[in-house]
Amino acid sequence: MSLVIALITALVLFTAALGEGLGSGNKEYLEKLDADLLVYKDKVDLLIATSKISQSTFNDIRRVEGIKEIGPLSFSNVAIILAGKEEPLKVALIGVEPGKPGEPTALDGKQLRSKRSREAIIDRNVATQAQLKVGDEFTVKSIQGTDEELYALTVAGISDSQKYSLQPSIIVPSDTFDKVKPQATPGSTQGELSSNVVAIKLENPAQIELMAARLQAQVRDIEAADLRTAYEATPGYSAQQNTLNTQQSFVFLISVLVIGGFFQIQTLQKVAQIGMLKAIGTANNIIAVSAAIQIIATTLLGVTIGSVATITLSLAIPPVVPIIFSPASAAVAIGGLLLIGPIGGMVSIRHSLKIEPLTALGLAS
Repeated sequence: MSLVIALITALVLFTAALGEGLGSGNKEYLEKLDADLLVYKDKVDLLIATSKISQSTFNDIRRVEGIKEIGPLSFSNVAIILAGKEEPLKVALIGVEPGKPGEPTALDGKQLRSKRSREAIIDRNVATQAQLKVGDEFTVKSIQGTDEELYALTVAGISDSQKYSLQPSIIVPSDTFDKVKPQATPGSTQGELSSNVVAIKLENPAQIELMAARLQAQVRDIEAADLRTAYEATPGYSAQQNTLNTQQSFVFLISVLVIGGFFQIQTLQKVAQIGMLKAIGTANNIIAVSAAIQIIATTLLGVTIGSVATITLSLAIPPVVPIIFSPASAAVAIGGLLLIGPIGGMVSIRHSLKIEPLTALGLAS
């Protein structure tokens, strides 16, 4: 019975970890931004890919009272050429202004030097999968018109995980981004500078709603959103999380039924023993407490085995699989499993209290 509960525990924990991993893969970069608000082009439904904000709008945003600092952000996709491998590593390309909101902290190495430098901060996923370290030069492939172009970049620093749209990220200066990003027509970036969105740091972070309304009132054709609203609006995020949450709810429901069924079978196998206990005068509350202790101990043992086995197996999972065991989600899952055992076993306890001694012993007329 404990092994059955251990298998159910592994299923629940892996489902929770998959939901956490997929959710983080979509929102990680946005969630970790050193900013309070994101500004989009108006009427784009908070879709970063379709938003475009011009340089003149940057200046209008800077003039709004209460704005501490802004950082234009641009997003695209490129591929890193890996030595000795046919398949390149697909990554999110993010353009930032060095020293402004949007540039992640380099845990190893240094920050970006200038807008024109041919260097990048790579997240730890890129460093692991591409086997890069600070100071290494790597090559990215980008589509310019109908041709593939190769660009050499240097690793300035390595940040923590900064996934965006389920891909690891490389963060480059804004001018380098304009040169490297895929374009329908080579050289089409000439003219007024623009970005997809603008990250805004406020003088008073407690006034997020007030400042969002002020920005939309004072700057034309923009829409402001807090970071949570921003990453929840990314394509597929809400649908993905709703699907995984529904799946996990069904797993819990099935677990209650399976565990309850097993404990019910176990009780039916002990009808004669319970009848004998009642025949010699054992009270119902003692039988109930005894059954509950057995159920709780069995459940605790099974959850412990399943948790240890799951954590051990997770060490062998390759980093490309989006699984994250966060303490909060794991605690909720384990807590729910520890409750499922007693809940599922309530039926068997109720049944044991209804057993008639003479009937159980086959002595009833």
